[in-house]
Amino acid sequence: MIRELRTFVAVARDGTFAGAGQRIGLTQAAVSAQMQRLESELGFMLFDRTGRSARLNPMGHETLTRAEEILRLYDKLGSRESGQSATSKISVGAIASVQRSKLADALAKLRKQIPGCRTRVVPGLSMGLLDLVDAGEIELAVIIKPPFALQSDLTWTTLAREPFRLLVPRQVHGDDWTELLSTQPFVRYDRASFGGRQVDRFLRAAHIEVQEACEVDELDAIVHLVARGAGVALVPQTVVHQRWPAAVRAVDLGDRTFYRDIGLVHRTSQNLSQGARLLADLIRAAYGQEPALSTASGNR
Repeated sequence: MIRELRTFVAVARDGTFAGAGQRIGLTQAAVSAQMQRLESELGFMLFDRTGRSARLNPMGHETLTRAEEILRLYDKLGSRESGQSATSKISVGAIASVQRSKLADALAKLRKQIPGCRTRVVPGLSMGLLDLVDAGEIELAVIIKPPFALQSDLTWTTLAREPFRLLVPRQVHGDDWTELLSTQPFVRYDRASFGGRQVDRFLRAAHIEVQEACEVDELDAIVHLVARGAGVALVPQTVVHQRWPAAVRAVDLGDRTFYRDIGLVHRTSQNLSQGARLLADLIRAAYGQEPALSTASGNR
């Protein structure tokens, strides 16, 4: 039943069986079969099915609230209360560039403060990780700030602002970024990511038509492609890339510089385990932010 409830929450958030299946790694047929089993167990329908969409009916909305509470309680099974409250397992989502830098520092400190705590890092794009936090499948995530308002029960803290630069192969001359973007092959930051959408909006606002060479979702891969002369690229200067490889150079965008905000997203603090609150504070501290969630003096 727990598996079916998790799938139900995913469908409720996504609005389609196919979309939910892609997010949680199931086929559309498997999602449909699980929902049929759940409705059979409960004895009532949960969705109004129209074409490919699956909208919650009134009973579905009521069931969603209860399902989320059941899953929160289930995920807390195995937690223990002692002098240092800890959860048996904390799931934290993180985009790739965060995993290689600040998150590792926070996880190492968490392990020292709560030796018995286990953590699971869930990789992914910002949109998918935000959905997992919203669905209660992970407790918190470090992602790119979305271009839309968050749900009222989610909390956002900006941790860093990363400026976008135009990366150019060292052998390509010139500092006019508009000319370079217009005349050189372009390695595009994947538009499925929030950062890639920012690049796309920037190009449209500047009325620049690029000569697209390829589209990639991994920043390191984009940097390596530029270093090998595959083209130019607009990428954020992350903590990992404070110094670029010798084979590339960065052109400043001047007063047209735009930024991606990296931040921490989680449900309201009362819905977080003690260990997750401490990890959130450690992530904030790694980025030079003040702690905000952990209040137990034994965890300091």
